[in-house]
Amino acid sequence: MIARVLEQMKAISQVLTGDRHARSLIPTWQDAEVLESIHKALHPLSEFTDALSGEEYVSISYLKPVLHLLATSVLAEDAEDTDLTRSIKTKVLAYLNDKYSDLNTQELLDVASFMDPRFKTQYISADNLPAIKARLKTEMVESARRTHNQEKRSRTETAQNSPSAQASWGKAKKTLGSLFKTSAASSALPLPLEDVVEAELNSYLLTPVIDGEDDPLAWWKVHNIHFPRLCKMARKYLCVPATSAPSERLFSTGGNIVTCTRSSLKPAKVDMLVFLAKNL
Repeated sequence: MIARVLEQMKAISQVLTGDRHARSLIPTWQDAEVLESIHKALHPLSEFTDALSGEEYVSISYLKPVLHLLATSVLAEDAEDTDLTRSIKTKVLAYLNDKYSDLNTQELLDVASFMDPRFKTQYISADNLPAIKARLKTEMVESARRTHNQEKRSRTETAQNSPSAQASWGKAKKTLGSLFKTSAASSALPLPLEDVVEAELNSYLLTPVIDGEDDPLAWWKVHNIHFPRLCKMARKYLCVPATSAPSERLFSTGGNIVTCTRSSLKPAKVDMLVFLAKNL
């Protein structure tokens, strides 16, 4: 709005000049200076806000880099800034620092940035990096053990519920290849799960970062075979939206569906209609 007023300042003055009852509303140079100061401080924030409010791409991992960019560049004081511009920048930075000062929130943002192959450890403090790695290792080990237990339980139930083919047709003959396979398997000791997770994490850190315009989800889809346990962590953290804008859009969609003339819709039907509206 302010940008539009500044753009049309000359036209606005000419229109108001032609009406003697509205001449007092003609913007003065002081008004223009105030608008320019506000515009200079807030205009860059609108671009970042629009980018972080999207829902068709990963946004949570952008927060840490964006906060760093705002503090070091966009909202940093400039020698040409007016007092009003400096005041706005200072208050905005103070608000952002207070909003994201919670330790749990900071840790979440660090983990999300770590799981994004565009950033990894670039925006994570060196003091916080060991804690982030330890958290991911613990979650990867727990997830792997849960998956192993579920698969083991599923195999047991399948074996109990279905008759064995060997029991029906007799004992199957062994091949020479099966004997060598058994020998090789018995001689190779499996690595502890903690060591496997550590190796996978270190291997991920050694891979080069990708371009900032690339899709991190597409990267994880390709490298899922190399980092199967870490890929689960990427799905867990990178799906978090950076802002509440997606949920607010969902509320607006629900408001457009449940109108005064459709107030008797059942909750299940509303869920179906909202789902179709957002996914078709």
